[in-house]
Amino acid sequence: MTDLVPVRRALLSVSDKTGLADLGRSLAARGVELLSTGGTAKALREAGLEVKDVSEVTGFPEMMDGRVKTLHPMVHGGLLALRDNEAHVMAMEEHGIGPIDLLVVNLYPFEATVAKGAEYDDCIENIDIGGPAMIRAAAKNHAFVNVVVDTEDYARLLGELDRHDGATCLKFRKKLAQIAYARTGAYDAAVSTWMAKALGDTQPRRRVFAGALAQGLRYGENPHQEAAFYIDGSDRPGVATAKQWQGKELSYNNINDTDAAFELVSEFLPAGGPACAIIKHANPCGVARGETLEQAYRRAFDCDRTSAFGGIVALNMKLDEPTARAISEIFTEVVIAPAADDAAKEIFAAKKNLRLLTTGGLANPAAAALTYRQVSGGFLVQDKDNGRIEASDLKVVTKRAPTEAEIADMLFAWTVAKHVKSNAIVYVKDGATVGVGAGQMSRVDSCRIAARKAQDMAEALGLSEPLTKGCAVASDAFFPFSDGLLAAVEAGATAVIQPGGSIRDEDVIAAADEAGLAMVLTGMRHFRH
Repeated sequence: MTDLVPVRRALLSVSDKTGLADLGRSLAARGVELLSTGGTAKALREAGLEVKDVSEVTGFPEMMDGRVKTLHPMVHGGLLALRDNEAHVMAMEEHGIGPIDLLVVNLYPFEATVAKGAEYDDCIENIDIGGPAMIRAAAKNHAFVNVVVDTEDYARLLGELDRHDGATCLKFRKKLAQIAYARTGAYDAAVSTWMAKALGDTQPRRRVFAGALAQGLRYGENPHQEAAFYIDGSDRPGVATAKQWQGKELSYNNINDTDAAFELVSEFLPAGGPACAIIKHANPCGVARGETLEQAYRRAFDCDRTSAFGGIVALNMKLDEPTARAISEIFTEVVIAPAADDAAKEIFAAKKNLRLLTTGGLANPAAAALTYRQVSGGFLVQDKDNGRIEASDLKVVTKRAPTEAEIADMLFAWTVAKHVKSNAIVYVKDGATVGVGAGQMSRVDSCRIAARKAQDMAEALGLSEPLTKGCAVASDAFFPFSDGLLAAVEAGATAVIQPGGSIRDEDVIAAADEAGLAMVLTGMRHFRH
């Protein structure tokens, strides 16, 4: 392959006109002939540049509402011809095909059209055909052709031309080709995913996921693992769309935990009052509501102060000065909230290792989405767990019905349990978690661990008894035996919320009645592995 190839002729056809005029001027100043289409040609001419329409090159006008304009041998021959192949050169000469050394194309805004909820026919019209065809052709022939698909690469291209006196090197063209194929791959993935959804096909024969690099990471879960963070282009508020105000770059584990924290706190709408969630290693170690945001934070913190150290704090409303001061009392890795006032930002400015993120809003916990996880030889895909339970959905199965206060705490515990790794047990009293048991192999162990944490915190807080006395408890799945339930009773729980569905439900209900508990069934499970 030839290393340095001069750029003498370029074809520009872009939907996103950002930086187009400056690019055109820079290429023209280097003596590059400009070819273009439709709106791109118009924009270049308005910038005072001389441009040849592709229709002049092909001998055919744009037709069929622009569907047919670049699908022609005069274009694709100029992109695909091997300049060092005698037969190719002779064919070009015989048919008057001029070489195209640079292709600058960005595609019809299909993803943006879908994102704004356009009708089916509008989405179809925004599927680019000629663009991907040219991109793939130019990328295949990267031995001789440069292909640029992202506006952020314009400066890189011009810098390369400056370094090599109007030419580009093979290594540079190879990288452009890789970026180009990734772009068309992502584009096709977006189209196929949208069409499957439009057809109601929940299990299409082939499924493709794509993302754009947001940042390279120092390492993954551990220092010996390489990692990077990619975004999918959706506008769901969260760590992917947040603005970082201060602190060093987020790590792999920071991003994972911050996402878990914000998804959890988004379950609690501001209309119901301030709420705070503290996450450590992707599990909640404290969640609470309060009269004020500061109170919500302190109540969440008092669930497990030890685990909260070096954790992630998520808030459901604007971070204020009192809350920022409270959070600053211990080391915290990340704080994420819909917004933050200037006083709070000023307080955090003194904490150079703390990252502050603002999202502009909460995520919608009821929104439909897909989650996926890699396994050896493939990946698992499922609907996001957006299941929600209201008081009217609860089925009372014990002799004693729960009080209104118990129902409120049961629903709070149930919401938190949805975000705790299975087997999950969550004790809640007065709108705050007072014990969390996560990720144990047996449910009874989760009950006991959560209770023990509550005992430890009672000692640390100087309380006469653990806050689990008189609490509600949630279990993310049914109690297979009564031992887990009895462990919760021993901890002090008076009300239980669980899915039900065990072959031993009658035994568990009988044990609850004997203990004087109120128990309700949801009929919904919240496993989280």
